[in-house]
Amino acid sequence: MADMQAISTAVKDGRKKIVEKLVTEALEEGVSAETILNKGLVVGMTELGELFKNGEVYVPEVLVAARAMKAGTALLKPLLQAANVQSLGTVAIGTVEGDLHDIGKNLVAMMLEGTGFTVIDLGENVSPDAFVNAAKEGANIVAMSALLTTTMPMMATTIKALEDAGVRDKVKVMIGGAPITQEYADQIGADGYSTDAASAAELAKRLIA
Repeated sequence: MADMQAISTAVKDGRKKIVEKLVTEALEEGVSAETILNKGLVVGMTELGELFKNGEVYVPEVLVAARAMKAGTALLKPLLQAANVQSLGTVAIGTVEGDLHDIGKNLVAMMLEGTGFTVIDLGENVSPDAFVNAAKEGANIVAMSALLTTTMPMMATTIKALEDAGVRDKVKVMIGGAPITQEYADQIGADGYSTDAASAAELAKRLIA
């Protein structure tokens, strides 16, 4: 019988080839794509997220694990779509206009995907209009990142743009990045703030619930 624990451990250890092999074997044994995703891949990524949050592993390990996770989900995607497995929601994520930093944003995007969200990665230097369009096209959450104190005000500008476009009440807004604080999130009217990728995934789940 396919071992979900082995799949989650392989994800945690960032062993892409082993993840692909175990996922393929599990599918051949008739395990559903949804079970493999939720009891294997997501568990591994969630456990790694906890270790990351506690400072027991670092960014390189998370990136390698995310790559392994992606390889596993790539094998499951067509089956999940065919089975119409519901994603938790859609998150449009990007680094705000004027800011070109994307490592943190990429980590959060991978963690969100690993938790079961559909992620639209808008990239970096994203204009308020691009966030607004994503909200209009059905994103449930807008997630913004800034690494420079000089680009932080673009978060407030983007929230204002969402309000002006009449879509602010349709989306939850999450923000993060090195200079960002909970106080700043409250000040600009964001729905949530998180300090790291693992907490961001948890926050997204709470916001969508």
